[in-house]
Amino acid sequence: MIREQDGSYQPNAKSRKQQERDQRRMEYRRAIESYCDQRQLLRDIACFPDSPEISPWQVTAASPRSARQSH
Repeated sequence: MIREQDGSYQPNAKSRKQQERDQRRMEYRRAIESYCDQRQLLRDIACFPDSPEISPWQVTAASPRSARQSH
């Protein structure tokens, strides 16, 4: 780690690449979790046959996780 006199951190190329890989990995994990949550919600909704028709688009719009990620 390289620190300047004022205490700010300036990552070198290797550290930057690792941070970028970590960030991509976390985005991928969030996407997988979101997909799993949506599938679970669809399964839960399917348990109610007398409910009105609900499309996957409505489930995606109602998902709290999708609302958080759309920033």
